Amino acid sequence: MIPAAWRQGEVAVVGLARSGRAACALLRRRGFRVYGSDRAETPALAETATALRAAGCDIELGAHDLARVARAAVVVLSPGVSPDAAPVAAAAEAGVPVISELDLAARFLDGTHLVVTTGTKGKSTTSAIIAHLLGAAGLGPPAAAGNIGSPLSDVAMGAAPAWLAVEASSFQLHDCPELRPAVGVLTNLSADHLDRYASVEAYYADKRLLFRQASEASRWVLNGDDAGVLAMAAPVAGTAERFSLEHRSAPGFFDRAAGWLVRRGTPLLRRADLALLGDHNVANALAAVLVLPAEVDRDTVARGLGTFRPLPHRLEPVREVRGVLWVNDSKATTISSCLSAIKSVERPVVVLIGGKDKGGDFAALRGALAGARGVVAYGEAEPLVARALDGATTVVRGGRDFPDVLARAGALARPGDAVLLSPACASFDMFASAEDRGRQFRALVEAM
Repeated sequence: MIPAAWRQGEVAVVGLARSGRAACALLRRRGFRVYGSDRAETPALAETATALRAAGCDIELGAHDLARVARAAVVVLSPGVSPDAAPVAAAAEAGVPVISELDLAARFLDGTHLVVTTGTKGKSTTSAIIAHLLGAAGLGPPAAAGNIGSPLSDVAMGAAPAWLAVEASSFQLHDCPELRPAVGVLTNLSADHLDRYASVEAYYADKRLLFRQASEASRWVLNGDDAGVLAMAAPVAGTAERFSLEHRSAPGFFDRAAGWLVRRGTPLLRRADLALLGDHNVANALAAVLVLPAEVDRDTVARGLGTFRPLPHRLEPVREVRGVLWVNDSKATTISSCLSAIKSVERPVVVLIGGKDKGGDFAALRGALAGARGVVAYGEAEPLVARALDGATTVVRGGRDFPDVLARAGALARPGDAVLLSPACASFDMFASAEDRGRQFRALVEAM
């Protein structure tokens, strides 16, 4: 629901990257007065500003007019804007409500069953599988929105779909007071983003906001193997189903002995026919199949799962060169994601670990690396990685020249091995984004 006061005043949109741009465009299309600002000034933002001004927005780059923000009817935040940024403080002091772009767009999608997936790991792949299955069943678009794919505001500018897969980060959930998932999915919980959050508890508090608008009509899909997930969701209203790699009693479980993914007692797909590496991706697939309405038949779901392919930069096999498989897992920006990736590659492995440290403990990887061929530590975190993993496996220091990092990895690898880019770090020391890092990795491998 859109409060009438928002239409009478001006909406301030803070941050004008993808989500902010989409929010401005959506608001103008719906007849709102819009002031948008970004403290950065780049050629890309200049192009965005030109387009938004042509649509009728008042746009400012290089600064925020804090007095204007404080007079706004509501402030819409892009997910990259920190909660302690000056415009957020100005809004709070003036009593102006602050919402995320995700929350704004969801208000314009009243008739859509939103399937909102969050978690520390696996939320992108799970969201993508859900979207693929919705498309296969004819229920909604085959692409997810939100933290993956298009901003939700882009979707809200068109005809509202019946169902929509949405990925939500903790940053987005922080300011989603009215988000009401028809189905909410919590993949898992582990420490992350400690460069932004003061504690793990603060990070988990934002994840818990997935359940803020829970009601008896809500459905939840939960990781039955993650005690933290189950504890977080225990007091929540609605109907919950669990997925599990270990417990046959779960509505979605992996029958490891028989090699089948099972949904509500019915074998669905052989593990060998799921084109994804690693047990964690089996869990992601099990979560996705539980989301679908019960009336979607088994054969439709099985065909959908069997035709899903890995997302770019997420355990993406690039190619095999002289007997060595090169795998792009650039989106593994956490230590727990890196740990899952190492366990998923069923070969001796050389792991590329490094980038901008996010505050985790690289020593947590020592056990998983016991059988590895080695690690190439690189980037800003290189000395931290090398120190934490010394003695657990061979550690080579790769510096900040990415082609040289790959050359060092190739020199360590033997035929039958895999080289795995699973950095356990943010990308911003050497690359524009995790996607940029993955694209450069892929290009270098394809040129070998």
